[in-house]
Amino acid sequence: MGARTRRVELTPAAEDLVRRLAARHGPVMFHQSGGCCDGSAPMCYPRGEFRVGASDVLLGHVAGDIPFWMSADQHAYWSHTHLTVDVVPGRGSGFSLEAPEGLRFLIRSRVFTDEEWQRMEAEPPLPTGADVTG
Repeated sequence: MGARTRRVELTPAAEDLVRRLAARHGPVMFHQSGGCCDGSAPMCYPRGEFRVGASDVLLGHVAGDIPFWMSADQHAYWSHTHLTVDVVPGRGSGFSLEAPEGLRFLIRSRVFTDEEWQRMEAEPPLPTGADVTG
């Protein structure tokens, strides 16, 4: 089996910010939980400071080895879309590492093409927190 279909990526501006945050805080991760307000934005945490739940879904890795997790409910809602993490001026959640920078991460999305969807249907299920945490 070849590489999985990419489900999430970063814009160049988001990748630059993530690299700066990782240089300052060490390895980082993303998690998007859903809900309203800041809960619907991708949150960036120092790796190991956010506990991934058993049902959380690992969409993939961005900027090399940075895991991007999403809650199962949010994944069910967004499963038909390719996600692009971008960064814009403004303050998001005080819990996400970019907040003190006066910036916030947000998601831009597009519907997967028929070809992408067919490839994903043939791929094994995405890993969950239960697969990673035991």
